[in-house]
Amino acid sequence: MSNSWGRAGILFIAILLLIVSTGCQEKEKVVGGEGKYETLTLKYEGSVGTVTYPELAQDLGYLDPIKLEWIGNTTSGPASIQNAATGETHFGGAFNGAIAKLIASGAPIKSVIGYYGSDEYTFHGFYILEGSPIKNARDLIGKKVGMNTMGAHHEFVLKEYLRQNGLTDDEIKQVTLVVVPPVNTEQALRQKQIDVAVLGGMLRDRALEKGGISKLFSDYDLFGSFTGGSLVFTEKFIKENPNTVSKFVEATAKAIEWAQTTPKEEVIARFESIIEKRGREEDTETIQYWKSSGIAQKGGFIQESEFQVWVDWLEKSGEFKEGQVKLDDLYTNEFNPFKEELEKK
Repeated sequence: MSNSWGRAGILFIAILLLIVSTGCQEKEKVVGGEGKYETLTLKYEGSVGTVTYPELAQDLGYLDPIKLEWIGNTTSGPASIQNAATGETHFGGAFNGAIAKLIASGAPIKSVIGYYGSDEYTFHGFYILEGSPIKNARDLIGKKVGMNTMGAHHEFVLKEYLRQNGLTDDEIKQVTLVVVPPVNTEQALRQKQIDVAVLGGMLRDRALEKGGISKLFSDYDLFGSFTGGSLVFTEKFIKENPNTVSKFVEATAKAIEWAQTTPKEEVIARFESIIEKRGREEDTETIQYWKSSGIAQKGGFIQESEFQVWVDWLEKSGEFKEGQVKLDDLYTNEFNPFKEELEKK
């Protein structure tokens, strides 16, 4: 009986040690060795018919061993960063002005890398039908402007255009903003449900190809080349997962730089392949119109001016008190692999 218990006890201890050892190995897989990354799966929202730069980074192998977990498609930038702030996703992306507003409201998020912007090839334009009576900013009083969401890039740009052209705050309020899904904006303009349509990138080029519309102005006309939006994590996630965030930013920056330096036809082919492989029942028609990243700096490096301009704008409009938001609270380039190179310039 004693010998039987001894053998059973030894077997029990051996099994227990094996379980503990296995548990330690599993833990080490996450926090040690290749597993210096605290989190190996990042939940995110995608975008219909397009490829995000984190998705490109994963396809290029830059993100390994971290994997992305798609939970659906985003409806707008403000919704995307709100979902990141509340933990629905690990990261989200939006217009820098919308990020500043959410942080000012108390949301503990921080921008870590730029992910979209405007240049001479890729921009957001405000389009009218040919023959429209609208010729200038003042003609927009009493008219409807269709855009993807309120409180984001398009609204800020429109109001800046109106202010630069002398409209008062009361007159600006008489310009009606209408939320229209991007894929339906062109149709809404042609059917005269709206007077002005905000069109960008591939949707814009496809609409122009059909003819019958012309540009009133664009964000590029107002600001030149600039990065307009950033990807964010919560400050808590950054603090608890610095290696994961660093790897994510490094991979995404490298993917952006790849798109910035690779021939357009090769980028489009890669995007098309990614869309087909992920099996979300999307077509690849609009991706054929891709021209450039629009991102102003190498690898999505964030310039101070890309937040400062919107903080100043929000202070002038009375939405922020002077000094309410500090730029250091809004973004960091700490994890960008091109930081040292670009800061020397």
